Amino acid sequence: MRRALDLARRGLYSTSPNPAVGCVLVRWGQVVGAGFHERAGEPHAEIFALREAGAAAAGATAYVTLEPCSHEGRTPPCVDALIEARVARVVVAMRDPNPAVGGGGMLRLAQAGIPCSTGLLEAEAAEIDRGFIMRMLHGRPWVTLKLGASLDGRTALANGTSKWITSEQSRADVQRLRARACAVVTGSGTVLADDPMLTVRDSQYEMRGRRPLRVVLDTDLRTPVTAQVLCFARSALIMTRDDRSPLAQPLRAAGARIESVAVSDAGHLDLDAVVSRLGELECNEVLVEAGPTLAGEFMRSGLVDELVVYMAPVLLGNAARGLFNLPALERMCDRCEFDWHDVERIGDDLRLTLRPRQKAGT
Repeated sequence: MRRALDLARRGLYSTSPNPAVGCVLVRWGQVVGAGFHERAGEPHAEIFALREAGAAAAGATAYVTLEPCSHEGRTPPCVDALIEARVARVVVAMRDPNPAVGGGGMLRLAQAGIPCSTGLLEAEAAEIDRGFIMRMLHGRPWVTLKLGASLDGRTALANGTSKWITSEQSRADVQRLRARACAVVTGSGTVLADDPMLTVRDSQYEMRGRRPLRVVLDTDLRTPVTAQVLCFARSALIMTRDDRSPLAQPLRAAGARIESVAVSDAGHLDLDAVVSRLGELECNEVLVEAGPTLAGEFMRSGLVDELVVYMAPVLLGNAARGLFNLPALERMCDRCEFDWHDVERIGDDLRLTLRPRQKAGT
């Protein structure tokens, strides 16, 4: 199963909106076939493993990271192929959260007389397909918020200068985060201040055709038609309060898609509506790269599933801009708390990966 998980990870940057899945067939104590799902619309992991195994698949045990599909999608059901190949047993890491499957694959196998078991290395499998699981269960993508900061928690000088706080190695590592995401989200303030491209600029991911949707949250359509985010690769999606505004037409002419989303009582775009729409667009994972205002709004919304901070060994001083614009707290019990998920040195920096701590009763 660990080998199947390693295979599944190879599809992390190319399978969306499908999950990343690996499969290994074992017979006579030897691996006779292995495969992984690479792209939506192409054969699933089980099919590649069965093709490699050939006649040796009969009597083999199939180790699959996600329950084999039992419904007709872009490809035929994998359970039919496993039954036809006469595998002897199927071991599944986790059940498919997709309501169209939801135990149906294992039921079909059991009805065909093929014993099934589930739960082996389930947590590892769930980590690989965290975005797919989130979308299937909650209708929204997994949201990662990425920030670069100094030791004193500053993201830019008082005049807005932020290039470059972190190291070249950290900036290269961000390409991996972008490549894993189905969409990269920023705010119009960041577009105006930094004019980012938000593209994946790493050949190992570009060769897999990874081009995340670039999303700008722009309440009042302040994005210039010359913004770099409107150029390159896939066109950008601008979410705004009114897609019929006269300001929308020049942006459409520049290649942008414009969509209206609900507005909160405070006059900002409703982030729940934003992420729900991205779920409708079949985004499994979303990476947010934004300044302290939008970062603070995402944090207050409770929509951040993972926080990644690249911390550089520098000090920028009290006048520099902070990580988040958050309201002042009067009680310590109202603070935002996190659990450490991972800490790794990247060049001269530290990459800190944290996840919100669940409070008692939530």
